[in-house]
Amino acid sequence: MVSDALCRALFTGLVLLVAVQRLAELRTSARNERLLRARGAREHAAGQMPVMRAVHTLWLVGMLVEVWALDRVPTPWVAAPALALFCVGQGLRLLAMRSLGERWNVKILTLPGAPPVTGGVFGHVRHPNYLGVVIEIATLPLVGGAVITSIVMSLANAVLLAFRIRAEESALREDNAYDRMADRPMLVPRAARRP
Repeated sequence: MVSDALCRALFTGLVLLVAVQRLAELRTSARNERLLRARGAREHAAGQMPVMRAVHTLWLVGMLVEVWALDRVPTPWVAAPALALFCVGQGLRLLAMRSLGERWNVKILTLPGAPPVTGGVFGHVRHPNYLGVVIEIATLPLVGGAVITSIVMSLANAVLLAFRIRAEESALREDNAYDRMADRPMLVPRAARRP
Protein backbone atom coordinates (compact mmCIF):
# COMPACT_ATOMS: atom_id res chain seq x y z
CA MET A 1 0.00 0.00 0.00
CA VAL A 2 1.36 3.41 -1.01
CA SER A 3 1.39 6.02 1.78
CA ASP A 4 -0.70 9.20 1.47
CA ALA A 5 2.47 11.34 1.53
CA LEU A 6 3.98 9.33 -1.33
CA CYS A 7 0.76 9.65 -3.35
CA ARG A 8 0.87 13.42 -2.88
CA ALA A 9 4.55 13.55 -3.82
CA LEU A 10 3.97 11.48 -6.98
CA PHE A 11 1.03 13.67 -7.93
CA THR A 12 3.12 16.80 -7.35
CA GLY A 13 5.77 15.38 -9.66
CA LEU A 14 3.14 14.77 -12.35
CA VAL A 15 1.78 18.32 -12.02
CA LEU A 16 5.30 19.74 -12.24
CA LEU A 17 5.92 17.71 -15.41
CA VAL A 18 2.74 19.16 -16.90
CA ALA A 19 3.88 22.68 -15.89
CA VAL A 20 7.23 22.11 -17.63
CA GLN A 21 5.38 20.82 -20.69
CA ARG A 22 3.22 23.98 -20.75
CA LEU A 23 6.31 26.18 -20.52
CA ALA A 24 7.91 24.29 -23.42
CA GLU A 25 4.71 24.78 -25.41
CA LEU A 26 4.88 28.52 -24.73
CA ARG A 27 8.37 28.54 -26.26
CA THR A 28 7.07 26.67 -29.31
CA SER A 29 4.18 29.11 -29.51
CA ALA A 30 6.54 32.11 -29.37
CA ARG A 31 8.68 30.63 -32.16
CA ASN A 32 5.60 29.93 -34.28
CA GLU A 33 4.30 33.44 -33.61
CA ARG A 34 7.52 34.96 -34.99
CA LEU A 35 7.23 32.80 -38.12
CA LEU A 36 3.55 33.60 -38.59
CA ARG A 37 3.96 37.34 -38.06
CA ALA A 38 6.79 37.35 -40.63
CA ARG A 39 4.23 35.90 -43.07
CA GLY A 40 1.63 38.58 -42.25
CA ALA A 41 -0.37 36.93 -39.46
CA ARG A 42 -2.90 38.97 -37.54
CA GLU A 43 -3.69 38.60 -33.83
CA HIS A 44 -7.28 38.55 -32.57
CA ALA A 45 -8.79 38.86 -29.07
CA ALA A 46 -5.45 39.66 -27.44
CA GLY A 47 -7.28 40.71 -24.28
CA GLN A 48 -8.20 37.07 -23.60
CA MET A 49 -4.57 35.99 -23.12
CA PRO A 50 -4.17 37.24 -19.52
CA VAL A 51 -7.39 35.43 -18.57
CA MET A 52 -6.21 32.22 -20.24
CA ARG A 53 -2.84 32.42 -18.47
CA ALA A 54 -4.61 33.02 -15.15
CA VAL A 55 -6.95 30.05 -15.60
CA HIS A 56 -4.12 27.67 -16.44
CA THR A 57 -1.86 28.96 -13.65
CA LEU A 58 -4.65 28.75 -11.07
CA TRP A 59 -5.42 25.22 -12.28
CA LEU A 60 -1.83 24.06 -11.75
CA VAL A 61 -1.41 25.83 -8.41
CA GLY A 62 -4.94 25.12 -7.19
CA MET A 63 -4.72 21.36 -7.45
CA LEU A 64 -1.42 21.29 -5.55
CA VAL A 65 -2.77 23.57 -2.83
CA GLU A 66 -5.92 21.47 -2.52
CA VAL A 67 -4.02 18.19 -2.35
CA TRP A 68 -1.50 19.39 0.26
CA ALA A 69 -3.53 21.88 2.31
CA LEU A 70 -6.66 19.73 2.50
CA ASP A 71 -4.78 16.40 2.77
CA ARG A 72 -6.44 14.99 -0.32
CA VAL A 73 -5.59 11.47 -1.38
CA PRO A 74 -6.62 9.83 -4.61
CA THR A 75 -9.35 7.24 -4.74
CA PRO A 76 -8.03 4.45 -7.02
CA TRP A 77 -11.36 3.90 -8.82
CA VAL A 78 -11.42 7.64 -9.68
CA ALA A 79 -7.70 8.29 -10.14
CA ALA A 80 -7.03 5.46 -12.61
CA PRO A 81 -9.74 6.39 -15.15
CA ALA A 82 -8.92 10.10 -14.63
CA LEU A 83 -5.27 9.43 -15.50
CA ALA A 84 -6.30 7.45 -18.59
CA LEU A 85 -8.60 10.29 -19.72
CA PHE A 86 -5.88 12.85 -19.01
CA CYS A 87 -3.61 10.90 -21.38
CA VAL A 88 -6.39 11.02 -24.01
CA GLY A 89 -6.55 14.81 -23.57
CA GLN A 90 -2.79 15.05 -23.94
CA GLY A 91 -2.95 12.94 -27.09
CA LEU A 92 -5.65 15.13 -28.63
CA ARG A 93 -3.67 18.28 -27.96
CA LEU A 94 -0.47 16.79 -29.38
CA LEU A 95 -2.29 15.58 -32.50
CA ALA A 96 -3.81 19.05 -32.96
CA MET A 97 -0.41 20.68 -32.58
CA ARG A 98 1.07 18.26 -35.10
CA SER A 99 -1.74 18.88 -37.60
CA LEU A 100 -1.35 22.65 -37.30
CA GLY A 101 2.45 22.60 -37.46
CA GLU A 102 3.84 26.13 -37.36
CA ARG A 103 0.28 27.51 -37.37
CA TRP A 104 -0.27 26.19 -33.82
CA ASN A 105 -0.24 28.97 -31.24
CA VAL A 106 -1.65 29.80 -27.84
CA LYS A 107 -2.71 33.16 -29.27
CA ILE A 108 -5.41 33.53 -31.88
CA LEU A 109 -3.32 34.24 -34.97
CA THR A 110 -4.59 33.97 -38.53
CA LEU A 111 -2.82 34.08 -41.88
CA PRO A 112 -5.14 36.03 -44.20
CA GLY A 113 -5.94 33.99 -47.30
CA ALA A 114 -4.49 30.71 -46.00
CA PRO A 115 -6.89 27.76 -46.16
CA PRO A 116 -8.07 26.33 -42.85
CA VAL A 117 -6.35 23.19 -41.58
CA THR A 118 -8.79 20.36 -42.31
CA GLY A 119 -6.59 17.26 -42.01
CA GLY A 120 -5.65 15.04 -39.10
CA VAL A 121 -7.86 15.39 -36.04
CA PHE A 122 -9.40 18.51 -37.61
CA GLY A 123 -11.19 16.15 -39.98
CA HIS A 124 -13.37 15.07 -37.03
CA VAL A 125 -13.86 18.19 -34.89
CA ARG A 126 -13.17 21.89 -35.34
CA HIS A 127 -11.39 22.34 -31.99
CA PRO A 128 -9.54 19.16 -30.96
CA ASN A 129 -7.00 21.20 -28.98
CA TYR A 130 -9.74 22.74 -26.83
CA LEU A 131 -11.39 19.34 -26.36
CA GLY A 132 -8.03 18.08 -25.09
CA VAL A 133 -7.74 21.03 -22.71
CA VAL A 134 -11.27 20.47 -21.38
CA ILE A 135 -10.41 16.84 -20.65
CA GLU A 136 -7.06 17.72 -19.04
CA ILE A 137 -8.45 20.45 -16.78
CA ALA A 138 -11.24 18.18 -15.54
CA THR A 139 -9.19 15.01 -15.04
CA LEU A 140 -5.67 15.86 -13.84
CA PRO A 141 -6.87 17.23 -10.47
CA LEU A 142 -8.90 14.04 -9.94
CA VAL A 143 -5.72 11.96 -10.25
CA GLY A 144 -4.64 13.55 -6.95
CA GLY A 145 -8.10 13.75 -5.37
CA ALA A 146 -8.52 17.51 -5.97
CA VAL A 147 -12.24 17.46 -6.74
CA ILE A 148 -12.82 21.15 -5.93
CA THR A 149 -10.11 22.25 -8.38
CA SER A 150 -11.54 19.98 -11.06
CA ILE A 151 -15.02 21.47 -10.73
CA VAL A 152 -14.08 25.15 -10.24
CA MET A 153 -11.43 25.27 -12.96
CA SER A 154 -13.61 23.31 -15.40
CA LEU A 155 -16.32 25.94 -14.96
CA ALA A 156 -13.80 28.79 -15.36
CA ASN A 157 -12.39 27.12 -18.47
CA ALA A 158 -15.88 26.66 -19.92
CA VAL A 159 -16.56 30.39 -19.59
CA LEU A 160 -13.18 31.24 -21.11
CA LEU A 161 -13.68 28.84 -24.02
CA ALA A 162 -17.14 30.22 -24.77
CA PHE A 163 -15.52 33.58 -25.54
CA ARG A 164 -12.33 32.18 -27.03
CA ILE A 165 -13.99 29.81 -29.51
CA ARG A 166 -16.39 32.55 -30.62
CA ALA A 167 -13.45 34.94 -31.22
CA GLU A 168 -11.35 32.29 -32.95
CA GLU A 169 -14.11 31.15 -35.30
CA SER A 170 -14.96 34.76 -36.16
CA ALA A 171 -11.29 35.44 -37.01
CA LEU A 172 -11.02 32.26 -39.07
CA ARG A 173 -14.21 33.07 -41.01
CA GLU A 174 -12.83 36.53 -41.73
CA ASP A 175 -9.34 35.42 -42.83
CA ASN A 176 -9.39 31.73 -43.76
CA ALA A 177 -12.57 30.58 -45.55
CA TYR A 178 -13.50 28.77 -42.34
CA ASP A 179 -17.08 28.12 -43.46
CA ARG A 180 -15.90 24.91 -45.11
CA MET A 181 -15.45 23.52 -41.56
CA ALA A 182 -19.12 24.14 -40.72
CA ASP A 183 -20.07 20.49 -41.25
CA ARG A 184 -17.72 19.35 -38.46
CA PRO A 185 -18.85 19.36 -34.83
CA MET A 186 -17.21 21.92 -32.57
CA LEU A 187 -15.77 19.69 -29.82
CA VAL A 188 -17.37 16.25 -29.64
CA PRO A 189 -17.00 13.92 -32.65
CA ARG A 190 -20.23 12.47 -34.00
CA ALA A 191 -20.77 8.74 -33.84
CA ALA A 192 -20.18 6.99 -37.16
CA ARG A 193 -23.38 6.71 -39.15
CA ARG A 194 -24.58 3.23 -40.03
CA PRO A 195 -24.98 2.48 -43.74
